Amino acid sequence: MSSGGYKLYGRANAGSLAVQIVLEEIGAPYELLWVGRTPAELEAFRRINPAAKVPALVLPDGTAVFESAAILIHLTNAHPTADLAPVAGSTAHARFLQWMLFLSSNVYETALRISYPERYSTVGTAAAAQIKAQALQDCARHLELIHGALAPYVLERLSAADPYLHMLAGWYLQDAPALGSRLPKLAQHAALLRERPATRKAERDHAET
Repeated sequence: MSSGGYKLYGRANAGSLAVQIVLEEIGAPYELLWVGRTPAELEAFRRINPAAKVPALVLPDGTAVFESAAILIHLTNAHPTADLAPVAGSTAHARFLQWMLFLSSNVYETALRISYPERYSTVGTAAAAQIKAQALQDCARHLELIHGALAPYVLERLSAADPYLHMLAGWYLQDAPALGSRLPKLAQHAALLRERPATRKAERDHAET
């Protein structure tokens, strides 16, 4: 890693994908570190992120930051010339923050219930099917809302919200592919993102792991 670079801790096809895409868009030097799941690996990772969840980003000064939305927003502030967010304090920036937090608190949350339904019940797997079914409905409703705003990006031009949506919508559509025909702008958005070298590089890294 070059001096002054970042360290991105992640897992394949997990929340680190959007962060890696943004790092590639920025052109900032970074090292990608895959986090294992053995007790020893998780214990070591807890020294970076006490929650032991990916992604986590170690900044050039050694500070560790976790939560994907926080990392993405920080990167747009730290690298303003990359132009991946509107000017802070502007109306456009308020909309940027709105969608970033909407994706984090609504879409990401339902994606976790879809993938790990047994974690959301005191009876474990007994209620998993029902929890997942409800989460799929909730996620569809959230994506329908943001689908109406796409033109073709989340904002008027590319921003850090787009890799975030691309990652989260991609997870959902793996479980509910029929929704893609109801929300065609999501497929158009994904195609736009995949035309970009940053997205292709990050997705290739995740596919090869």
